[in-house]
Amino acid sequence: MSWETKENALYRLFRFNNFSEAFSFMTRVALLAEQQGHHPRWSNVYNTVEIWLCTHDAGNIITDKDVQLAKSIDALL
Repeated sequence: MSWETKENALYRLFRFNNFSEAFSFMTRVALLAEQQGHHPRWSNVYNTVEIWLCTHDAGNIITDKDVQLAKSIDALL
């Protein structure tokens, strides 16, 4: 599955084998987000992680910051 536009944001659902894998992924994403100064809206339930990316400072629209973070997240997989 790739990123899609949903709720005026880039959206993607990630599934892992278990909670530990999902949480490890979230930790790696958190470090990327901090490096890029761009933080996602996300949720986690057991082995799934949902991520929405939009730029709040630009009026909650999708910008290059979101596209770049999405690419960086994809590179973790």
